[in-house]
Amino acid sequence: MIEQQLATTQLDPLPDQLDSPQAKLVYLYLEASGGATATDLNEVLAMKKIAVLSVLNCLEGEGLVEKNDAEYVVCN
Repeated sequence: MIEQQLATTQLDPLPDQLDSPQAKLVYLYLEASGGATATDLNEVLAMKKIAVLSVLNCLEGEGLVEKNDAEYVVCN
């Protein structure tokens, strides 16, 4: 019998500053994927780009994400 093992990714607990569902979704996606552009988030999360940019601006202001070139990544 062949056993199939699933790889699990352990994510850190969400920061307390995240209060909106959209902010949590964007943060979790960035953490799990290792980074993404605003366009990537717009397409993958099916969010309006203006909403994505607003959330990213808030997360960046809180010091939770940073922009490297066109890609946003979670701060360590």
